[in-house]
Amino acid sequence: MANEEDTGKTQAELESHVWKLAEKIQFALYTARDGNTIAQWPLTANVDREANAIYFLVDDNGTRYDHLTQSPDVSLGFADHPKYVVVHGAAAISNDRAKIKELWSPFAKAWWDSADDPAIRLLTVIPSRAEYWDSGNSLVASAVMLTAAVTGTKPAVGEHAKVAL
Repeated sequence: MANEEDTGKTQAELESHVWKLAEKIQFALYTARDGNTIAQWPLTANVDREANAIYFLVDDNGTRYDHLTQSPDVSLGFADHPKYVVVHGAAAISNDRAKIKELWSPFAKAWWDSADDPAIRLLTVIPSRAEYWDSGNSLVASAVMLTAAVTGTKPAVGEHAKVAL
């Protein structure tokens, strides 16, 4: 695990990097405990560093987010090879119509007719910690992996850090 001494970055720079990666990648694999099982599905993230929150517009299908009353701890996996970030936090579902309208976008129109659709809910994740892996350019990362495979050495996979948020 890298920390600020290993990466040469301050805590603030590490946090900033996590937020920037999540915002740039935008698509998250949402992972939660639903009773005795782990459930996952993809969602489009609306990252708001100033609010220390990651928002999602989701559909109120009756039971999909019932697990949050018992287990609000979730993970969000963002991946855009060779950049990855996993965010852990607490999630809550609400019917905050003002925030739903604020987050409305043309992309949301693929799922709902308008921001006034009564089925839309706001899923809010408040991050507590994150971990990222950033190998920079995908062409360079692929070359490093290929070289390691040919030479039998372990690849230098780039920057990696665990970050408290």
